[in-house]
Amino acid sequence: MGSGQVTSWQGKNITVAGLGVSGISAARALAGLGASVTVVDGGDSEGHRVRAAELGELGISVRLADAETLPEGTDLVVTSPGWKPQSPLFAAAAAAGVEVVGDVEIAWQLRGPDAAPWLAITGTNGKTTTTQMLASILKAAGLRTAAVGNIGTPIIDVVLGEEKYDVLAVELSSYQLHWAPSLRAHSAAVLNLAPDHLDWHGSMEAYAADKGRIYEGNTVACVYNVADPATEALVVEADVEEGCRAIGFTLGAPGPSMLGVVDGILVDRAFVENRQKNAQELAEVKDVNPPAPHNIANALAAAALARAFGVAPRAVRDGLRDFRPDAHRVALVDEVAGVTYVDDSKATNTHAAEASLATFEPVVWIAGGLAKGATFDELVQKSAKRMRAAVLIGADRALIAEALARHAPEVPVVDLDRTDTGAMLAAVREAARLAEPGDTVLLAPACASMDMFANYNERGDAFADAVRELAAENA
Repeated sequence: MGSGQVTSWQGKNITVAGLGVSGISAARALAGLGASVTVVDGGDSEGHRVRAAELGELGISVRLADAETLPEGTDLVVTSPGWKPQSPLFAAAAAAGVEVVGDVEIAWQLRGPDAAPWLAITGTNGKTTTTQMLASILKAAGLRTAAVGNIGTPIIDVVLGEEKYDVLAVELSSYQLHWAPSLRAHSAAVLNLAPDHLDWHGSMEAYAADKGRIYEGNTVACVYNVADPATEALVVEADVEEGCRAIGFTLGAPGPSMLGVVDGILVDRAFVENRQKNAQELAEVKDVNPPAPHNIANALAAAALARAFGVAPRAVRDGLRDFRPDAHRVALVDEVAGVTYVDDSKATNTHAAEASLATFEPVVWIAGGLAKGATFDELVQKSAKRMRAAVLIGADRALIAEALARHAPEVPVVDLDRTDTGAMLAAVREAARLAEPGDTVLLAPACASMDMFANYNERGDAFADAVRELAAENA
């Protein structure tokens, strides 16, 4: 079938891999367009069976407890983002000459002739915040928009929905980009690159290459991080439309074709006349919530994409002022006995934790969980001078303890060997004991949460609950 536009889905035999949100969205949409759809999933829980029954009422076949066999006669496989490229189902598809694509690719192919252009964002960290910031700026400009993709409503549902948009702010994971060969955004940004999901991609090179796909075919701007040369390298390698520009963002003073910061002001030297000499004020650093360095970088990236779409400076300022970050992202919980407690449970890898630690000093650091193959030496080396102490929780806490012993032996460490529901309260109590007035107790785990919690949200909620209990005791 190839990765070109499909003119008709009528009668196509489509296999959808995965009975999650994106899989169900794809199955419903393609069945509604006349395709014969079979969903496959390795699970067979009560929840799986309920969802299968609901799809069955729409004439969609569902095969549970078997995610490896390719249904006979399959013309195309549509995968959910998390399925690894090495999955047996995809090996069977390759052997049969059947293409595998993702839900983002299907959404791109289903766009109508007057479809809204996409402003696309990826990166190891900051994707969701930047996408939401961008949507807030676009709304402040009076544009009909939505933050979609790896967040919110499934992108296929948005593309096929009745609501019409002027432009979409689209968050894309490396998984989604891997399976989206024909995607061509108006403009796109890679915020940063750090080792993550290497078990899925197989290598850092493959991970970076999948992130870099977001620049393919861009028409106006490829936005990169001046402080992360790997992102600029992806721009250099990209095959873009003639006239598309490389636009950098930096926390320092910007050069021509960049956005940056001068004397507490976010400024634009990219989308102005005579950018060699002129700069346009966009907003103040204090307009960014929270004004942590990594979040200012997010704001600059969002502003660059908005400016590439022609948004006026005032809308950038107003959009940033209106924006409120999601929970568990450098969120102030409370101040107790002169100590500030901050929840950054979303810092699920070392790159995110490093950015979080760089925001505060001195810090009592609560960290640990599932390392996902990560190492912690570089993080500890860069952040040790900021640490008052560390409290470690979770399955792979020993890896962090060893890094602290090697590179910050003077930092006191509490190793909490417990995974019960009271573990987070115990961690907060230990942190409070070690902290001094003026310190920040920071939950920035640098690890995934699933060893102790359902997700990072639940972990952050447990931290906030523990802080509130501590505050009540000190009231």
